[in-house]
Amino acid sequence: MFKPTEYQIKSVATGNVCEDSLWLLDFKGEEKPSLIRAIYAKKQLEVKEDHEGLYCYSDWLPIKKILKCDSKPVTYKSELLASKLGLNNLYITFSGYYPERGAMMRTCSFKETEAYSICARLSEEQKNDVIVVSSAGNTARAFAQVCSDNNIKLLLTVPEDNIDALWFEDKLNPCVKLICSASGSDYFDAINLGNIACELDGYFAEGGAKNIARRDGMGTTMLSATTFIGRIPDYYFQAVGSGTGAIAAWEANLRFIEDGRYGSHKARIFVSQNKPFTPMYDAWKQDSREMLPYDTDKARVDANAIVAKVLSNRKPPYSLVGGLYDTLKDTDGEFFAISNEEAEMAAAMFEELEGIDINPAAAVATASLIQAVEGNLVGKDDVIMLNITGGGEKRFKENKDLFYLKPEKVFDVDTDKEEIKDFIRSLKY
Repeated sequence: MFKPTEYQIKSVATGNVCEDSLWLLDFKGEEKPSLIRAIYAKKQLEVKEDHEGLYCYSDWLPIKKILKCDSKPVTYKSELLASKLGLNNLYITFSGYYPERGAMMRTCSFKETEAYSICARLSEEQKNDVIVVSSAGNTARAFAQVCSDNNIKLLLTVPEDNIDALWFEDKLNPCVKLICSASGSDYFDAINLGNIACELDGYFAEGGAKNIARRDGMGTTMLSATTFIGRIPDYYFQAVGSGTGAIAAWEANLRFIEDGRYGSHKARIFVSQNKPFTPMYDAWKQDSREMLPYDTDKARVDANAIVAKVLSNRKPPYSLVGGLYDTLKDTDGEFFAISNEEAEMAAAMFEELEGIDINPAAAVATASLIQAVEGNLVGKDDVIMLNITGGGEKRFKENKDLFYLKPEKVFDVDTDKEEIKDFIRSLKY
């Protein structure tokens, strides 16, 4: 019988601590926008091999139950890619489908780590309500699969141009519904759709970066790497759309320092965006906590021009206390901007040397590692974690007839809010 994880909630901005309540996402009444964190009762992580999938890390997941789960991030030491780059201690944390390495994520994305953690945080009081998830693609696919498998009511909002990412091995449970913002829109427009849905009774927001379960689920990549290596890495590489995964890695690192068995240093967080959509990169390079002005029409064009569509968040948790700006400052981090061509070359190199295809966002991260090596920003003996946030999609799809989730309705970006609400009310779960 699984016992719910013991933890409290802490405001990063003020240090205020309280008990968790129903889907707490922030402290009300605090002056500065801030993330909250889970403070776990168990300070030393015990990896529970008898728990399914990523629930082996349940000590540091804010969960009330364990769901059906057969996947978790897998870390291994690179040989061929490491040799090509002249690195002696390159570790790859792979989230996707790579059976030879023990990676079995059916949606081929580390977004499964979020979905399994968030859905396991749901309480009995929420079982009849609908969770709303806005996504540029991979997050929607992961939540759709996990909610379908576990009969959890879900409304997805996704840009119409990105719905080719909503592929599945089998037809989904009808508890999963999809609505879209029309072609030419972007992730921010899909978020607006989701916000409208959450104004209705019986619908609630998953919460994005503010949800401790999302971040700590994503943080299992760092848990996998650190426990496998036996120490905290010196460097952590990841491509970012919102930056939530990098924030999660930083937070997991801080927990390992408190654990005391894996070192007392902070991994330098090295993140990357896909040119020409680089709003966080641009702000970081000007040492600005605040995001810089970004024309809406240009942002939509730039978002649709990048190969890694999932990296196209216009409103990321960059500026708020405990967000990506603080992550990079505290870890002496760095930001890279990667072109489509550089990402494609990195993907080809990874597949040739590591034997598995990777998703465009993971290719952006790999390209940033190549840039860091070429710029002498990392040393040959440094312990490096490359977070491959999605891969094996080509392998998984071989000889399969896939099911694609179709939208219940596509809305123009200027559709009247009440019309949208009326349609959502008409959905039958």
